[in-house]
Amino acid sequence: MTSPAERYAASRARAAHADLAEFEGELSFPLDPFQREACEAVAEGRSVLVAAPTGAGKTLVGEYAVRHAYRRGEKAFYTTPIKALSNQKFHDLARVYGPENVGLLTGDTTLNHEADIIVMTTEVLRNMIYADSSELDHLGVVILDEVHYLADRFRGSVWEEVIIHLPERTSIVSLSATVSNAEEFGAWLAEVRGDTRVVVSEHRPVPLWPHVLLREGIFDLYAPGVDPQDPGLTPRLNPELEAITKRSRYDDPRGGRPTRGGRRPQGRRAPPRFAVVDVLDRQGLLPAIVFVFSRAGCEDAVDQVRAAGMMLTTEAERREIAAIIEERCAGVPTEDLSALGYHRWRDHLEAGLAAHHAGMIPLFKEVVEQLFAAGLIKVVYATETLALGINMPARSVVLEKLVKWDGQGHKDLTAGEYTQLTGRAGRRGIDIEGHAVVVEHPGFDAPQLGRLASRRTYPLISSFQPSYNMAVNLVAQLGLERAREVLEMSFAQYQADQSVVGKARKAREFDSTLRGYAEAARCDKGDFMEYAALRERLARLQKQAARETSRARQEATASTLAALRRGDVVRVGGGRRAGLAAVVEQDDNPVAPRPLVVTEHARVHRLAISELHHGLETVGVVKVPRRFDARNARSRRELAQLIADGRGSYDATRAKRRGPAADENAAQELEVRRLMREHPCHQCPDREAHARWAERYHRTLRDKDRIVGEIQRATGSIARVFDKRLQILEALGYLDMVDGRPELTRAGVMMRRLFAENDIVIAEALRTGAWEGLHAPALAAAVSTLLYQGRRDDESRTPRLPGGPGGVLGTALKDTVRLWSKVDDMQRERGLPDLPAPHWGIVAPIHGWAQGKSLDTVLKGAELAPGDMVRWCKQVIDSLDQIAEVAPSASVRAAAVQAIKAMRRGVVAY
Repeated sequence: MTSPAERYAASRARAAHADLAEFEGELSFPLDPFQREACEAVAEGRSVLVAAPTGAGKTLVGEYAVRHAYRRGEKAFYTTPIKALSNQKFHDLARVYGPENVGLLTGDTTLNHEADIIVMTTEVLRNMIYADSSELDHLGVVILDEVHYLADRFRGSVWEEVIIHLPERTSIVSLSATVSNAEEFGAWLAEVRGDTRVVVSEHRPVPLWPHVLLREGIFDLYAPGVDPQDPGLTPRLNPELEAITKRSRYDDPRGGRPTRGGRRPQGRRAPPRFAVVDVLDRQGLLPAIVFVFSRAGCEDAVDQVRAAGMMLTTEAERREIAAIIEERCAGVPTEDLSALGYHRWRDHLEAGLAAHHAGMIPLFKEVVEQLFAAGLIKVVYATETLALGINMPARSVVLEKLVKWDGQGHKDLTAGEYTQLTGRAGRRGIDIEGHAVVVEHPGFDAPQLGRLASRRTYPLISSFQPSYNMAVNLVAQLGLERAREVLEMSFAQYQADQSVVGKARKAREFDSTLRGYAEAARCDKGDFMEYAALRERLARLQKQAARETSRARQEATASTLAALRRGDVVRVGGGRRAGLAAVVEQDDNPVAPRPLVVTEHARVHRLAISELHHGLETVGVVKVPRRFDARNARSRRELAQLIADGRGSYDATRAKRRGPAADENAAQELEVRRLMREHPCHQCPDREAHARWAERYHRTLRDKDRIVGEIQRATGSIARVFDKRLQILEALGYLDMVDGRPELTRAGVMMRRLFAENDIVIAEALRTGAWEGLHAPALAAAVSTLLYQGRRDDESRTPRLPGGPGGVLGTALKDTVRLWSKVDDMQRERGLPDLPAPHWGIVAPIHGWAQGKSLDTVLKGAELAPGDMVRWCKQVIDSLDQIAEVAPSASVRAAAVQAIKAMRRGVVAY
């Protein structure tokens, strides 16, 4: 029983937070302690950071913040990182407050923009801040959902811009997944925004049980007695699981023992996908989300399970699914539905199966989400994008593998990624417990899974970098000095400054070590450290000579590759492509030409600079038949014979001429060797013993120099990048220095409204007139080259250019490449990161769509998923919207408006 004093304190607290008590009273469950603490901070007008596991209910804090502001007559903005999440949250809030009181802003959608409650993507809010929008007046609170997105290397800067630039009177409610450095992030928020409460919860409201699914059945990961919610750093694994996986490690797939010589077999294959679903169904573990990490893998999985005859729905559920599908897809043109594989997709849904990935159009993904939330879809095969915010909790989460492709290679899942993915398991108010299931697969390692499941670390690392758009906006609004001060407030700079303390201590330790090594290298013949410095200089010269040779070979290869024409015979110097080949199809791409060749062995492939490390030279010419077909094996053999017949006439490999840099390097090397021979320590009988200590000295000195360099780069690093951006902007005419202060030119004012990643190249194309005279489809295609980020399979094909390389569009694209190259060179000279190169991969599909062609037509032969096509179309429309407002040329503005109207149709308009 509580004391009178405690009851009195509780009564005072309820009175102070009357609307919080009312809010809780409307819920069907009591607030968790972390929710109550965070909501009380909101009620007190403070900013708050909430870091809690997926599914813990942290969005409830954001919903209370909206209510608190609304009741006080203030505006509330709810921001999300993705449009799908914005749409979902808009519908949630509209149900509570009425559609007349809630607005939606997502770049391509504007609904009720003057409402007191507005849901928007974070980029929209950033753009409103820079435009000094009047809609920011009376803004009481901003909810930043999924704020850990600021670690995203492409978009993360936007979150920091918003946090730094929002008016002081506006409080911020930041909702984050569980991060291991929440206190550090909270300390930065307090420094930037003032009083900020940090609320961290590790507790999952629905306990998570990890399992492994083998061919023998499904097993708990941990040994009996281990608490899955707090397993410790080295938990004991299930001995039965260990015994089976250990046995399978040595058993041959055919049941034999290890082969002679100790080679380890690959182990057993994973259970069939339909068998996995069957086990989950029999164990009562559906609905489930199965993460596959590949779009094609998601589609293959659904096909395989359906082909096995799996039907997970009842007749009544199938009727309900069909009704929802017909209602949601009623507005899509019939010809588009055919191109989208509608009937196959619908058959899967009616069977209770679905895929969910970025290659699907938004409408199809939303239907999957709606059906899954209603309990009508039982199994969803998804890529990891599903783990980002969309409200799709399941009873079980299944991982087919513990490795994923990161764009450059396969890498193991991190503990943070495992936690993020499995966080969807367990539906609050429905499930008593959630289940994380890892399917047996080649290379599966139970101890590795044990470590992943027990370490819930997810550090939040800033990816903040000032862009050109940010630079001109800061200069326009704040002036130079104040802009530099604001940039020093970024989380990136805060983290860099924190790291300096430890690095300075390490540098002092290196000083002590260096003194010891110098003493150990003492020589009675003379100053051995002076002699060692000569040896070190000689090693550097030799490495520099090797680099110069490699660079010269690479430049010669690039030049040869760009100049190749049909019929040229080339010799590849080494590697897997070594030997002779004839060019059968040239490539005019000025950025990265990839001509098609047939080798002397009748094989066909494309030459790429990335594979020609041993050089390439043109040695002769053969006549390629006019109607030559590289796909025809007989034609390839005949051409290979022609290459072989002419072998004797090809030029022999010419001796490589040394350039002046190489000659100067050789002269310096000779001089250093002379100085070494003349040095008294050269004759010391203990010279090599002294040299070993000296080598340790110089190795440690390099380590110290690296640490000191990191300290210098960390201190004021963000402001230095900003200064370099300003130098480039001044050189290109976007700002002038007047009495030491930067002032925007007309081009600089234009740049303020261009928000794409390649903002500077778009601005240059508009400023120089590179896109002047392009009709609407060609302008849309040109814009796409500065937005599109190619996938791996894009490298194997040459994009088709409407009108050909010499046409109006082809000429404009080459001019765009020249502008990019100029800015990229300026960035490299100043040590800035490479500028993303223009990519022609979707020029033809975008051009065709803007011409009014059907989705089926533009996708034919493009190897582009419908969802990707829709997504890139919307991004092109976003940029065209900006161009239509700021382009200095009236004809370009008109073409942009026309292109927007032509592209915003069918599935793209949805």
